[in-house]
Amino acid sequence: MTGKAYVEHVAIWVRDIQWHIRFFKEVLGMDMREVQGSVEQPKQYWTLGGMQFMSSPDFGDNEGRLGHIGIMCEDMEAALAAAQAFGVSAMPQGANWIRLPDGLALELIQAAPGSVAQALAVQPRQ
Repeated sequence: MTGKAYVEHVAIWVRDIQWHIRFFKEVLGMDMREVQGSVEQPKQYWTLGGMQFMSSPDFGDNEGRLGHIGIMCEDMEAALAAAQAFGVSAMPQGANWIRLPDGLALELIQAAPGSVAQALAVQPRQ
């Protein structure tokens, strides 16, 4: 085992990014963590709570498209090395991006020391 990890964010392509920003803020209280572009015209928008919206106004379907899953790792380099045995492929975004054989894209992120254990210790249903 290469250490523990947790899902830090889920990135989805959306047609109407402002609608998603409003919904997740007003319904679920997920405030902005960061934005790429301006708040008025974001290209990407991250919420506290793990959502990332990526603007795709020309998307014609009626369901969100998963862009990737961001995973915080205790030891990112060990996880990347171990992943090679599973037939993953590199992605152009960088060395920490891998595509699984079924097409799922993962962004592995090196976590600060102790932060993965701290996040996994949260018991939200108690």
